[in-house]
Amino acid sequence: YLVLIWLFLCNFSRFIAKPCAINLGIQDSGPHRAQPNAILEKVFTSITKSPDGKRLEGLSKQLDWDVRKIQRWFRHRRNQDKPTTLTKFCESMWRFTFYLSIFFYGIRFLWTAPWFWDTRQCWYNYPFQPLTSRLYYYYILELAFYWSLMFSQFTDIKRKDFLIMFVHHLATIGLITFSYMNNMVRVGTLVLCLHDASDFLLEAAKLANYAKYQRLCDAFFMLFGVVFIVTRLGIYPFWILNTTLFESWELIGPYPSWWLFNGLLVTLQVLHVIWSYLIVRTAYKALMRGKVSKDDRSDVESSSEEEDVTSNSTKGIFSTSSNGSNRINGHVAGGQWTEE
Repeated sequence: YLVLIWLFLCNFSRFIAKPCAINLGIQDSGPHRAQPNAILEKVFTSITKSPDGKRLEGLSKQLDWDVRKIQRWFRHRRNQDKPTTLTKFCESMWRFTFYLSIFFYGIRFLWTAPWFWDTRQCWYNYPFQPLTSRLYYYYILELAFYWSLMFSQFTDIKRKDFLIMFVHHLATIGLITFSYMNNMVRVGTLVLCLHDASDFLLEAAKLANYAKYQRLCDAFFMLFGVVFIVTRLGIYPFWILNTTLFESWELIGPYPSWWLFNGLLVTLQVLHVIWSYLIVRTAYKALMRGKVSKDDRSDVESSSEEEDVTSNSTKGIFSTSSNGSNRINGHVAGGQWTEE
């Protein structure tokens, strides 16, 4: 299934996402490229991509360049290896399509499931609960998708929340696999559906940002923030954790894997708190200033302080870099943050 998802992604990006991006006027052009310089290129590839003050002074004397000009060269050089806005638009459109589709599939499936309305049903007759075909495919698709996100983290740009997202993907894959092997799929479907409820809104905000529809981007981000906080800080602990921690203990007792299962679920809750803080901080900045001065997880670095000031004058909730791009990986945005 992982291979099938990868093949579908390749064709989706080529035949659906890319034509949509081009129709919206998104060009396949990257950041400003650094001018060729053999000495600086050797330092960049062999020694360091971010030289310290002492090395900058030495390069300044060697090249007879101003220190700020050398700093600007290194910024441009780091940026030119990063993906274009078109590439990021295609990636976000794929994630948006998957999250939206799987969310509505989950809602449609769970609407008639008794455990959706009464979480105690998750533990009745456990572990002798039937695994229907619809439940099986729901699980397998989610598992394959999160494995694809795990692998893509090592090929994408390394972002500031790399470790948080890596832990999140590990915990998610661990929970999906563990709950499937132990036939805890009923409560597993609740966790999956709850997490999908806000993810497609974040991807929609990113798509609007790449297409330069700032007001639409801001609206989607605000809606995402509300849904995220309500589901992750409200419904998740009082609905999901309540049934896994207390109702399961009451109905089936402390089964051998109880501590591991709930440990993974609590780990997710800790990540939810961190991401919610980032969302609230971003929204606060937007309300207080009317813009966010800097994207904490921006893909592209500003080439100079003057360029920062110029570009910031046009930024909304999502910071827009010098090539009009921004990326929030997976879950957190923070005009700031968080693909995914």
